[in-house]
Amino acid sequence: MTLRGPEGGGADAIEPEPAEAAAVFGDRLPVVRRYAADLAEHGETLGLIGPLEVPRLWSRHVLNSGLLSPFLPMGATVADVGSGAGLPGLVVAAARPDLSVTLIEPMERRVAWLEEEGRRLGLTNVVVQRARAEEVAPGRFDVVTARAVGALSGLLPITAPLARPGGRLALLKGAGVAGELAKADRVVRRLRLEDVRVEIAGRGMASLETRVLLATVPS
Repeated sequence: MTLRGPEGGGADAIEPEPAEAAAVFGDRLPVVRRYAADLAEHGETLGLIGPLEVPRLWSRHVLNSGLLSPFLPMGATVADVGSGAGLPGLVVAAARPDLSVTLIEPMERRVAWLEEEGRRLGLTNVVVQRARAEEVAPGRFDVVTARAVGALSGLLPITAPLARPGGRLALLKGAGVAGELAKADRVVRRLRLEDVRVEIAGRGMASLETRVLLATVPS
């Protein structure tokens, strides 16, 4: 897939880069900035993001994904389930070159975008796998993440098996995560997940704060 001009017309309306971006991404900000510009320009045309997302691309999507970084151990192997436009997988890979990130995505057009964008950004720590989570070999990753894929009751059973014994889930969730977790109690017990908790990412960054559901897969 070769990207051509700004057919989607969204680039002009991209949200100004928030000041917090420098704190979140440090010296990797130029790479993330290029990703944000590419997604703003082509994301709507390619069906990666909706028409209302470009004006809030940084605060709602890019920074939100970057806030996951502190929850990922140095040198970890990471699986991003349902990677879509690369949120959070491509953002995390751009921000953390020490990680080895596998982007799991079943849709061909999105896979093509992820592969081409990874090359365009010069990311050597990214592998794209066209598959559903259930089709991926289990027990391979130190950390499994996902964002905007579904409620925990359905998400936990497809993400937990991908983590190695003793590995971790780090799932980006919204303000309703406590209610989702309560509804998923039976699933949590069936999967024997340990140290299940919700952490606030970006604490002190006002509207940028988000929630990360953390859990450890039994050894």
